[in-house]
Amino acid sequence: MIHVKIIHRILGVLLLIEAGILLLCALLPLFYGENDLFGFIMGSLLAACFGLLQMMIGKSARNREGAMSRRDGYIVVAISWVLFSVFGSLPYYVSGYIPSFTDAYFETMSGFTTTGATILNDIEAMPHGLLFWRSLTQWIGGLGIVFFTVAVLPIFGVGEVQLFAAEAIGPTHGKLHPRISVSGRWIITVYVLITLLCAVSLRLCGMGVFDSVNHALCTAATGGFSTKNASIAYFNSHSVEYVITFFMFLSGINYGLLFFVAFRGKLRKLTEDTEFKWYLTITLLFTAIIAISLYISTPYNGGASVRNALFHVTAIITTTGFTTTDYTLWPPFIWMLLGLAMYFGACAGSTSGGMKSIRIAILFKSMRNEFNRILHPNAVLPVRVSGKVIPPATKQSVLTFSVFFFALVFLGWFFYLAIGIDIADAYGTSLACLSNIGLTIGDHGCNISWGDMPAIGKWFSTFLMLVGRLEVFSVLLILTPSFWKHR
Repeated sequence: MIHVKIIHRILGVLLLIEAGILLLCALLPLFYGENDLFGFIMGSLLAACFGLLQMMIGKSARNREGAMSRRDGYIVVAISWVLFSVFGSLPYYVSGYIPSFTDAYFETMSGFTTTGATILNDIEAMPHGLLFWRSLTQWIGGLGIVFFTVAVLPIFGVGEVQLFAAEAIGPTHGKLHPRISVSGRWIITVYVLITLLCAVSLRLCGMGVFDSVNHALCTAATGGFSTKNASIAYFNSHSVEYVITFFMFLSGINYGLLFFVAFRGKLRKLTEDTEFKWYLTITLLFTAIIAISLYISTPYNGGASVRNALFHVTAIITTTGFTTTDYTLWPPFIWMLLGLAMYFGACAGSTSGGMKSIRIAILFKSMRNEFNRILHPNAVLPVRVSGKVIPPATKQSVLTFSVFFFALVFLGWFFYLAIGIDIADAYGTSLACLSNIGLTIGDHGCNISWGDMPAIGKWFSTFLMLVGRLEVFSVLLILTPSFWKHR
């Protein structure tokens, strides 16, 4: 049974929170004296009115123990991301800086899903308030819209578990504390700390205060929105590149592990974690291969080859999407390696997209076991991750997710071909949206003009972004007829 009133009540609370955030962002136009104030006020007002309406519809709901089902959780999460993007697009649209609602919605969904794809041709022409809201959407979406609410305002009672399960990133979710809200606050503490340290480090490297804050928000969220048209290349600073590389990599680590390391001093948990070791190994391996290839085939010296390779490998594996150069101008072997890295993603429980290193590890270990089983048919060959045996249900889930992920990449590829995008760009666009990376591979470079895409392509892209950010199943599940059957 689906509890409609509970869903309305929770959606109302979430929209009221968004209204408050939009109202706070309205302080920036007042401070800078720019003309986007009305867009924030209207966005906040409409979000508040719709949120109050939802609260009124669900005012008699009582979230008793067991009342909120997993189906309710999936519905709330999917609808909340769509509604947040609708009302979050209003500051762009009402202020007139993005006159098309389709484009405004695309930009907002790209922000909340931390994809980082943009339809803006001149980012630097945007006012400070909209630039900050653009970065803030990525920071909020990094850990999850509902996750923030559950952590900061634990008002949903036992429904926390269902909401967290519907929005959690990755196939395994270890608890830091028996209560989800407490675990959430601990994780957000780490998230805020990383953001602050990144902002301070960028400021010490010579970046301005506004740019430092915005890039820190997008780096911690592994989102990739920049305040500059040329992204990180604008600053022409090696120290800025190294700082962002470090914090991109840090943000790709499971936040639960980071909490134990930072606040409990349990460094051993990090060094013994299978997923972290895979994440680190893949990053270093790709960096080494690409750095050597750049040194051999381009004018870069040794230091420049390592720096460029490390930055772009980290940006792509963590699905952040910052750039310092157009890597598709490098030899095809290199940018195809980077294209392969787009599939991987960083760790489960981080802010990155992609398939996640834990799934890659389980897939490879399962494949190895199948070869051994051919030689030893009667052998018991469990898959172990961090010393623990992975249950068959988890292995099945990983395999199913992988099949769906690859199928969606190819489905998107065919769709983009059908609307007139060439074969290389169509593939890169599909993979970029589903992996929430924003950057693409193709004939037109890693930063294609998303604004020139047909409207139907933009709407389909936002669908892929949402599917990728909510780990495929959360969105596809509610599209199945069996989900809505009363049982």
